[in-house]
Amino acid sequence: METTQLGKSGVSASAIGLGGMPMSVYDRPTESQSINVIHRALDLGITFIDTADSYCKDESDKHHNERLIHKALQTYSGDTSNVIVATKGGLMRPDQSWTRNGNPEHLRETIQVSFAAFGGNKPIDIWQYHSPDPDYTIEASLTPAKVAQEAGMINQIGVSNFSVEQIKQARDVVDIVSVQNQYSPWQRQPETDGVLEYCEKEGLTFLPWSPFGGRRRHDNLTDIAAIAKLAEEKNVSVYCIVLAWLRSKSSCILPIPGASKVSSVEDSVKAVDIKLSVSEVQKIDKETS
Repeated sequence: METTQLGKSGVSASAIGLGGMPMSVYDRPTESQSINVIHRALDLGITFIDTADSYCKDESDKHHNERLIHKALQTYSGDTSNVIVATKGGLMRPDQSWTRNGNPEHLRETIQVSFAAFGGNKPIDIWQYHSPDPDYTIEASLTPAKVAQEAGMINQIGVSNFSVEQIKQARDVVDIVSVQNQYSPWQRQPETDGVLEYCEKEGLTFLPWSPFGGRRRHDNLTDIAAIAKLAEEKNVSVYCIVLAWLRSKSSCILPIPGASKVSSVEDSVKAVDIKLSVSEVQKIDKETS
């Protein structure tokens, strides 16, 4: 598996990651099926797994995905010492909805629970503030992460759903290794709002969430003719083409496609070997602009 460096940390990760959310929300698979998915990802060389405390059904189920990933890593027969798990905190799941909570006390508590969910014997590899809450300053919300990092509970810190100005504010409080914002053929805002350019310039890893457009648009990628044609020409899935398209946009991009089936993971890793030409990227860009 091709690797990439995480920010300026000097730590390498697989060029394609695994998003854990589909294994813990809505119609999630059985635990054994999910563990098989994670084990297969590790077999294929994936060493970056993305999760969050809110990847669960509701508040009574909080931290489900973190515990699932930890169990999968503990039961894997191979070496997991180079696996990086990035989690997030700052969203709540009342009645399966998504709401922000940047209350410093809440974030302090959820970091502790996340730390315990991963075994409590090593720092959280990357903890990301899930989404800025306008009721609290970014400094106030990130201070618990700073304190936890100083206490050895967190190794690296990242942010999610942040603008350039908000990223700058975050960096006044802590060092940032990653930015996780939405980016897909239907949502290309990182190209125009300055976030992707800023990440490139500052050496931050960009993690595009919902690369296939989410549950509503996941099955509509074949409607984009340029993507469908390239998939046919290269004898790969439309999902591989999207991941290759994202990777072509910047060397700082590390896609984290979600999966709840072994076949999905096996398909995603094929994207590493797909190199799109400038003209091929432009054809997709033109049709999705």
